[in-house]
Amino acid sequence: MDKILQSVGGPDKSISVTNDGATILKSVYIDNAAAKVLVDIAKTQDEEVGDGTTSVAVLCGELLREAEKLIEQRIHPQTIIEGWRIALSTAHKALEKSARDHSQDPIKFREDLLNIARTTLSSKLMAESKDHFAELAVDAVLRLKGSNNLDHIQIIKKQGGSLKNSYLEEGYILDKHIGVGQPKRIVNAKILIANTGMDTDKIKIYGARVKVDSMEKVASIEDAEKLKMRQKVEKIADFGINCFVRHTRTVMGGGCTEVLMAQAIDELAPGIPGKKSLAMEAFARALRQIPAIIADNGGYDSAELVTQLRAAHFGGHNHAGLNMTNGSIGDMEALGIRESYKSKMQVLLSAAEAAEMILRVDDIVKCAPRQRQG
Repeated sequence: MDKILQSVGGPDKSISVTNDGATILKSVYIDNAAAKVLVDIAKTQDEEVGDGTTSVAVLCGELLREAEKLIEQRIHPQTIIEGWRIALSTAHKALEKSARDHSQDPIKFREDLLNIARTTLSSKLMAESKDHFAELAVDAVLRLKGSNNLDHIQIIKKQGGSLKNSYLEEGYILDKHIGVGQPKRIVNAKILIANTGMDTDKIKIYGARVKVDSMEKVASIEDAEKLKMRQKVEKIADFGINCFVRHTRTVMGGGCTEVLMAQAIDELAPGIPGKKSLAMEAFARALRQIPAIIADNGGYDSAELVTQLRAAHFGGHNHAGLNMTNGSIGDMEALGIRESYKSKMQVLLSAAEAAEMILRVDDIVKCAPRQRQG
């Protein structure tokens, strides 16, 4: 479900509709110290990956809820943390094992990117146009061809029309007005695009001191730098690389990977002596809450669906996940429901670290206000 964010106070009150976890958490006033930790990990998830902000907050909250139950059973927080660390390592290995990498096959790799984009957009306001925007997003990223700087993708918005009128332009779009008396159309135009001043750049050399007595020697230094850079570029070009995506691995969506990780922990926990095994089982229960919440948000019976999902994985169907179109268990590989490996790993690590940090705290000390000097 979506949320309405309404600003309070001031003449410029604004209202926005969103279901993005990071946007909601950044907009809400929070005074509780532990809650601010959840806000911080959601912001970190948004900055590092751009997806999974709600998942990381939910998983951290579920871990703390399970920890509270264990503490009520007089299990020491340090014992819980030790069990969590074993569970985290096991979940990491299970996630690593389930990841797929099609970066060597351009067709399959593009399909993986489209599936990730569709899965991400399914929970956004533009879910009805997810196929259209998934194509736009993937085409835009692939056209960067060697650059990881997303600032090179400029988004120009104009009032009017609908979301489906959005398109990707291969050239340049300048949001400018044509001057009075200037031609509105030029055929076969030669256009100079300059993003720097039309003067001579100063030579900048860092980390070394070089004394020269002529401009020819300065030119030779510049030529050496250009040659070094050209060799790097040629080495990359020789490998046939024309597109760079930092993390190319993908995993199954729809709660599939969470159940896989929980199952791996449940299989290992009985062999761990002491109360640490209870903490590991609690970690697995927290992971299974992710598909349960997905089912609840879709309006389905989460208890029934998660039970069916666990049974499917126990029966060896490792690609089984939640098909939210008809509220059943489906094959995530066949349905094309995939997520980024990096996103899942970041959710797992951030949630576990934040929950461990909060669990170690036994009291909150409020500092006195800082005294003003003078």
